[in-house]
Amino acid sequence: MTTRLWREHRVLFGRWLARLRREPLAMLALLAQPMVWLVLFGHLFTMMPVPGGSYLRFMTAGAVVMTTFNACLTGGVELLFDRESGFLVRMLAAPASRVSLVTSRFVYLTALTGTQGLIILVAAWMMGVRYASGIGGIAAGLAIGALFGAGITALSMALAFSVRSHSQFFPVTGFASLPLTFASTALVPLALMPGWMRAVARLNPMTYAIDALRELIMTGWQVAPLAGTVGALLAFDVCCVAAAAAAIRRGMR
Repeated sequence: MTTRLWREHRVLFGRWLARLRREPLAMLALLAQPMVWLVLFGHLFTMMPVPGGSYLRFMTAGAVVMTTFNACLTGGVELLFDRESGFLVRMLAAPASRVSLVTSRFVYLTALTGTQGLIILVAAWMMGVRYASGIGGIAAGLAIGALFGAGITALSMALAFSVRSHSQFFPVTGFASLPLTFASTALVPLALMPGWMRAVARLNPMTYAIDALRELIMTGWQVAPLAGTVGALLAFDVCCVAAAAAAIRRGMR
């Protein structure tokens, strides 16, 4: 069983990579986008008073999580295109489990967003940002990003199996992306937000991921808050995966 799942994931993961390689402009955009977040926002708000004094250092965590969020939010669209073209029906007739069709996409997006996050962290280091928790903290930060991305990917897949076409998919994701990004601590500390926005930001799972990574970058290892964040993100993931599983079952009938 394990060998079969491994083969299925290897083949399907290769399919997503092959599709990306056939689109060099998309690959360039995926690699360049992290730099855009870091350079533009990191220097645009240089004069903003933030904890630690350096906005670029403050912004690094936000850039990593925002990049993960944007990639994972649209991660389900490829399965939606497969549904529209009829290819998904042929895949379901193949001797491969339905679980692999979905989880291979999770694995691909985790690898993609992890690479983007690493690019941001290396670029920030080259710009003078230093990490209080060292290389171990960077690895932990990427793992936190992956935990957050898993839930967003699940929601994206749920949406892909709930709408009829990509013309409905993109307006929903476009509408959701900006409010969720700005109602978080990605760009501004909680203390500088209006009261109502601060309350919304505290409910936003993106805030938990950003704050945990920011602590690792600026303060170092804080075990109790980090464990609380991991627990909250795991609960978020469980809820999202449950919603996605229900949506996928309905969509595959």
